Amino acid sequence: MTDISRRDPTLQRERATLDELFEVLSKPSRRRILTALADANPREEAEFVPGEFTSDERPEDVLARLHHTHLPKLDDAGVIEWNPDSKTISRGPRFDEIAPLVELMIAHRDELPASWP
Repeated sequence: MTDISRRDPTLQRERATLDELFEVLSKPSRRRILTALADANPREEAEFVPGEFTSDERPEDVLARLHHTHLPKLDDAGVIEWNPDSKTISRGPRFDEIAPLVELMIAHRDELPASWP
């Protein structure tokens, strides 16, 4: 089984499994990033930091999760390319593998739970 989280750019890889793609899509923050990239490419990192925070979350915690969990996971999977220096996010070399699922979610957003993405 291919592990999408261990991208090796020097090797030709098999396509990701459905389980691997669902793992990438398993968190709302990652779904927001991918659906935004499906709409326009590239994007600014700041677009994915909420303007309002709930009383139980601090802005620095949200930023830490974005920088240390979500963006690295998507970048490692090859579905995005994240440049921390320029703070830009663009479609990665494997974006086309996840694009059909992202497009399906976008097309059926009215049928998905209210908490989507």
